[in-house]
Amino acid sequence: MNKTIDFPKLSAAEIIRPTIYCFSHLRWSFVFQRPQHLLTRASRDYGIVFFEEPSFEDVVRPFMRSNFPNPSIQVVTPILPSGMSDADAIRAQRHLLDQLTTSPHQATRIMWYYTPMALQFTGHIECDVCVYDCMDELSAFHGARPELMQLEKELFKRADIVFTGGQSLYEAKRALHPAIYPFPSSVDVAHFATARSCGSEPDDQRKIPHPRIGYFGVIDERLDIELVRSTAQAMPDVQFIFLGPVVKIEPATLPSANNVHWLGNKSYADLPSYLRHWDVGWMPFALNDATRYISPTKTPEFLAAGLPVASTAIVDVVRTYGVEGLVDIVDAGDVVLTLRSLLAAPKETRYSEVDAYLAKMSWDQTWSGMSSRITLAAAMTNVVPLLRGA
Repeated sequence: MNKTIDFPKLSAAEIIRPTIYCFSHLRWSFVFQRPQHLLTRASRDYGIVFFEEPSFEDVVRPFMRSNFPNPSIQVVTPILPSGMSDADAIRAQRHLLDQLTTSPHQATRIMWYYTPMALQFTGHIECDVCVYDCMDELSAFHGARPELMQLEKELFKRADIVFTGGQSLYEAKRALHPAIYPFPSSVDVAHFATARSCGSEPDDQRKIPHPRIGYFGVIDERLDIELVRSTAQAMPDVQFIFLGPVVKIEPATLPSANNVHWLGNKSYADLPSYLRHWDVGWMPFALNDATRYISPTKTPEFLAAGLPVASTAIVDVVRTYGVEGLVDIVDAGDVVLTLRSLLAAPKETRYSEVDAYLAKMSWDQTWSGMSSRITLAAAMTNVVPLLRGA
């Protein structure tokens, strides 16, 4: 249940526990992806404060809404009056953040950024380690603020360590920081592998005929809407299913046809129950500035679910999965032929190669690698004993 922030009495062990303050452009309850995977694992050893972007509502004065996905993770959302100016919103967030960070129960403090925009209200706060997990090239996304690139330059100066969400993004940023490391998308194999076994089907999908080709994830400017439209028209006997929230584009622009189904956002827990009843996974990404550096988390998730996968030529998908023969790379000219070929082949054809490959890329392994790098960065600030004792 949501509530305003308070500070309960903490035990001695909790008082010395290091805390990660994470500043994100993505809400915790949005799509369960990289931030949630990593910070859930980090919460085994750290207290987590996940500071979301503000929500503008019909309120008189700013306050902080708080909820706890688990006992070690506190998600806080600044609630600001509707119509508040940008400058006042920054001042309000700074004040609300100060309430969190001036708690008497302070230990080692790690500032973890997903958005450079947060520097506008966090730059005055001292920390023991500053981490920038650069998961996307946010400046290339639709609606990006003009000051974002300058703020990212400032964040590179402040950060002790930088991670990137893929190899291409690492190559684009590696000259900007002396301690930058690529950590591409990983996968919870056990979770998605449940889709390979028999199970019930969600009600909103049960009546859709087979064969089925599906996509799950955020539906925005990164999706090639015209490719979806033309492919569905060329394959009227095949059903195309899309799961995920529609953001930054008008829903009315999405293809509307009897064989195209937009089922909305689904919880991470429910995804295997949908994928279990699909025949092929499809990633029809547009090839544009917003997709130049992406490393889609859904690629290994599709594979772990046992689905054959087709994707447009996203660089990290081509170099990571295409060259290994695990994902078929398509364009508008051969997408129909490739999808029909995948529909005709048994799903189990690539299981052994897929499983061997995915064994090297779990989220647990990724967090372990990141944690080791953070410990090394902390050595420069004399806080290693606290981190190791977490």
